[in-house]
Amino acid sequence: MADIVQVKRTPLIRAPRAFSRLGRWVLGLVIFLSMVGTAPPGAMAAPYAAMVIDARTGEVLHSRNADTRLHPASLTKMMTLYIAFEAVRNGEISLDTKVKISRNAASEQPSKLGLKTGQRIAFRYLIRAAAVKSANDAATAIGETLAGSEAAFARRMTRTAKALGMSRTTFKNAHGLTQKGHMSTARDMTTLGRHLLYDYPEYYNLFSRRSTDAGVRKVPNTNRRLLAAYRGADGIKTGYTRAAGFNLVASAERGNERVIATVFGGKSSTSRNAKVAELLDLGFRRAPSRAKLRRPARPPYQGNRGLGTQLASAGDSTPNGAAGKTIRVSGLVKTSLRPKGRPASTAPEVPTLLAEAQTDTATVDAPTIETPTAASEAAPKLDRDVLQASITAAIAEAEVIAAVAEQASAPIAKPRPFVGLRPMARPARLAENQTTAEPEPVVVTRLSTSGGRYWGINVGRYGSRYQAEKVLLRTALAEMATLDGSLRKVVRTPRGFDANFLGMTKESAALACRRLSARNITCETVGPS
Repeated sequence: MADIVQVKRTPLIRAPRAFSRLGRWVLGLVIFLSMVGTAPPGAMAAPYAAMVIDARTGEVLHSRNADTRLHPASLTKMMTLYIAFEAVRNGEISLDTKVKISRNAASEQPSKLGLKTGQRIAFRYLIRAAAVKSANDAATAIGETLAGSEAAFARRMTRTAKALGMSRTTFKNAHGLTQKGHMSTARDMTTLGRHLLYDYPEYYNLFSRRSTDAGVRKVPNTNRRLLAAYRGADGIKTGYTRAAGFNLVASAERGNERVIATVFGGKSSTSRNAKVAELLDLGFRRAPSRAKLRRPARPPYQGNRGLGTQLASAGDSTPNGAAGKTIRVSGLVKTSLRPKGRPASTAPEVPTLLAEAQTDTATVDAPTIETPTAASEAAPKLDRDVLQASITAAIAEAEVIAAVAEQASAPIAKPRPFVGLRPMARPARLAENQTTAEPEPVVVTRLSTSGGRYWGINVGRYGSRYQAEKVLLRTALAEMATLDGSLRKVVRTPRGFDANFLGMTKESAALACRRLSARNITCETVGPS
C-alpha cells in the first residue's frame, strides 16, 4: 500500500509545476496577441525618422534616421504641387484651364474630392484640393493633365527630385498611396518643403489656409489642428498610410526665424503633432536670431522633355480611362529666318508658273526606287524623246510668260506735277491765336514689338518721374516671365506719374496682374481706350 500511495503522490506533486510552466507560456502569448490587436494601425510597420533645419540657411539642427528610405504617404503631393506650380509659371498650363477627369483619377481611394469621370474642373481647384484636402483624385488628375499619364508624371517627379538634390527619393504615383518602390526620406522631404517655400512663394499661402473653395465644395485643411495650436505655423503637408504611419512636414516663422521640421512614422495624428511641436521648439532654440538668407537654387525647367509623353487638348477624350491632357504653350522663338529680297520687275504670277514648271521637271527627272510589282512591270515606259519635248515646251512657255510680264512691268512716265497756283499765307490773326506749347514728353524705356496688343497694366502712381521709372524697372526684373516684351511707359497726369506696362494681350495682362498681386504689388489692368 505504501508503494501504491507513493506512486499516486508523485504526479500530484509534479503536475502543478508542469501546469505553471504551460500557463505562463499561454498567458504570455495571450498578452502579446492582445497588444498586437490593440496597437494603432501602422504603429509596428512604420519606423520613426525626423529632421529639423533652419529654413533661412538650410543648416541641420536635428536629425534622426533622416536618410532611411521610408513610405512618404501624402507628403508625395508636395512634389505633385511643386511641378504644378512650375508648369503654370512656364506656360504649360494656366490656372483657369478646364481639365477633364479620367476614369483612373475618379476611381482613386480616399482621401478624395469626389470627382466624377468626364467632369471638367479648373486646374486651380485641383491644386487647392491636393494642397489643402490632400485629395488623391485631384493629385492624379494633375499628373495626367501635365504628363499624359500618371506613370510619365511619376518619372517627371523623380527627375525633378534628383534636380532638387533629393538623391534617395523615387516616385511611382502622384498621390502617395503605398506602392512598391515609392520611397523617400525625412531629409529629402525637408529639402522639398524648403524649395516650395522659396521657389514658389506666391503659392505658399495655400498651405496655411484652414479651408478653401475646391470648386465643387469647400474643404478643410488636414493640418488645421497644428496650424491652430502652434504659434507661427503656416504649413506644409500631412500624410498617412498604414505602411507609413502619420507623417508631417511643418514650417513655422517667429520674428526673423523660420524652422522646418519633418516627422515620419508617428503613431497617431495627435502624437505626431505633439512631436512636431517639440521639434519646432527645439529648432527655434538652436537657430540663431539673425542669419543671412541663402535661398536654394531652383533647378532648370525641363518640362516633359525626355519622358516620352504625348500632350493633347485638355478636353480630349481618351480611351481606357486615360487622363485628360493639355497643350504646353511655349512662346520662345527657336530660329529667325532672314527674308528674301523681292524681285525687281517680275509679275506675281510668273514665279509661281516657273516654280510649277521646275517642279514638274524635277518630279519627272528625279530617280525613284520602288519595289517591282506586277502592275509596275506592266506599265508602259516613258519615251525619252517625248519627255525631252515636254521639258522644252515647258521652258519655252515660261520664257514667253516672262517676256509678257517684263513688258507689263515697264516703267510708266509719271505726270508732271501741277505748279500753277501758290498756296495763300495763313491770316495773321490765326497765327497769333495758335498755341505752340510742346506736348508733355513720354519716357519710353523699351521698344514694343507686340504688334496688335492693346492691353496693359498699371503698377501705381508716384510723385516723381524718377520714382515711377524705378518701380517699372524693379517690377520688370521681378516678373520677367509675363512682362518680357512689353512696353514700359511713364505718363504724367494731374495727380502724378503713372507707371504702366503696355503692348500686352488681355490674357497676358490679367496673368501678370494675378502674379504681381500674389507678391503684394499693386496692379490694375488697362484696356484699350
